[in-house]
Amino acid sequence: MMDARDVIKRPVITERSMDILNEKKYTFEVDVKANKTHVKQAVEEVFGVKVANVNIMNYKGKFKRMGKYTGYTNKRRKAIVTLTQDSKDIEIFQG
Repeated sequence: MMDARDVIKRPVITERSMDILNEKKYTFEVDVKANKTHVKQAVEEVFGVKVANVNIMNYKGKFKRMGKYTGYTNKRRKAIVTLTQDSKDIEIFQG
């Protein structure tokens, strides 16, 4: 199994992700091989909170061209983690 810090790459800070913080939903970019169970265990271990639900979205790489060279950017995976009502907030998103 992967280490918890290898599963969670970074938080996603966008307008929409800031809007859903009131609903105790936090958005992270995660490893492309991680499943919902890995993400849940990693968030609970790293931040010390209780996770109620995990939703995962996959993003294909975009087509890019540099001169005569063509290729695709890396594919990504994003997870929206919903915390239980009695759990504390994650400080990384505050302030």
